Amino acid sequence: MLQKLHQPLRGEIEIPGDKSISHRAVMFGSLAKGTTEITNFLQGADCLSTISCFEKMGIAIENKNNTVTVHGKGLHGLLPPSEILDCGNSGTTLRLMSGILSGQGFSSVVTGDSSIQKRPMKRIMEPLQNMGASITSMKGNNCAPLQIRGCQLHGFHYHSPIASAQVKSALLLAGLYAEGCTSVTEPYISRNHSELMLRSFGADLTTQHTTVTIQPNPLLTGQKIQVPGDISSAAYFIAAALLVPGSQVLLKNVGINPTRDGILQVALKMGANITLQNERYQNGEKTADLLVSYSELKGTTIEGEIIPTLIDEIPIIAIMAAMAQGTTIIRDASELRVKESDRIQLITENLAAMGAKIEATDDGMIIEGGYPLQGAVISTHKDHRIAMSFTIASLLAKGETTIVDRDCVAISFPDFYEKLASLSE
Repeated sequence: MLQKLHQPLRGEIEIPGDKSISHRAVMFGSLAKGTTEITNFLQGADCLSTISCFEKMGIAIENKNNTVTVHGKGLHGLLPPSEILDCGNSGTTLRLMSGILSGQGFSSVVTGDSSIQKRPMKRIMEPLQNMGASITSMKGNNCAPLQIRGCQLHGFHYHSPIASAQVKSALLLAGLYAEGCTSVTEPYISRNHSELMLRSFGADLTTQHTTVTIQPNPLLTGQKIQVPGDISSAAYFIAAALLVPGSQVLLKNVGINPTRDGILQVALKMGANITLQNERYQNGEKTADLLVSYSELKGTTIEGEIIPTLIDEIPIIAIMAAMAQGTTIIRDASELRVKESDRIQLITENLAAMGAKIEATDDGMIIEGGYPLQGAVISTHKDHRIAMSFTIASLLAKGETTIVDRDCVAISFPDFYEKLASLSE
């Protein structure tokens, strides 16, 4: 049971490492020559799945004290796995690794948990097949498990119907093994962690507007990578500090990459008091400390090209909207229906159970803010972002709230509850 916090949130916390960057650092380090040292690595279940998969392909990886050391064997150094590659709950692991496996000289099978086996993989299968990949859904439903037989790939120019960093990254990684260059054009720019990091490892990669192009067979060299705090994890504490009266919280070392900072743009548009301090760059990624103070928020409209920069933050944005004055409209977010859960449905059902005025649409939701929240039983479907978002909602609700399967937060933020408790001591 969670009860409302009557006291303001005060203090400072370090945000755990960025999940997207942690995944990529292990993958790219495995494909590089020499040692890659990753500090502030996210010790969440998803990122540990990535380590496990690459260890099964012959990569020696040490994980001690939030520092991961990857002993890379070069672009062609992976070995055939002796067992199925299990990605757990991690769509990033499965989709990006599929691009890498498509260009190997061996066959493999990749799968994940029951949630992953329902998520759409046709979005990577079709363009990879257009590059010559042999990749099939073993159940014939365009979902995992996938059987991938390594083939000689050829580069091509893919015009993606969606702005998806996972699709883009899968094709760029396949492009490392292709004959000729590979290009991906998106309707909007999705998060660009792959581009920044691949370039730092030595890949020949260029970007122009919403198109990125990679040349094949580069010499990738091991790097030292300091992972910034994950803005998706910071979002829950941003919202908590904005919504609990009298609060002021300092969030240290948060990544504010412009392709990921939509939560900040929306919060400021809603009237948030957020100050950026100590702005700097680490491995090409912009970071800052965020000083967040209680604010009276107002509704807004969220749509178009900003959606890819905050797609994972929409559950917590919905909580902010429920507490704001006026109406918030979220559009162009149909991607939420194929995440770890149908997040549009879960957000709508759970907020309605707490007394909020919310209506689901095909690609988003309409939230009329300002209605008091009541404690409720929250169904998470083991979706970590739903669990954390409604934990913040519970701080604002009258009465008790029960978060079902609350431990699923370990997927991306193992000590989330401890961090939150530290701000109320």
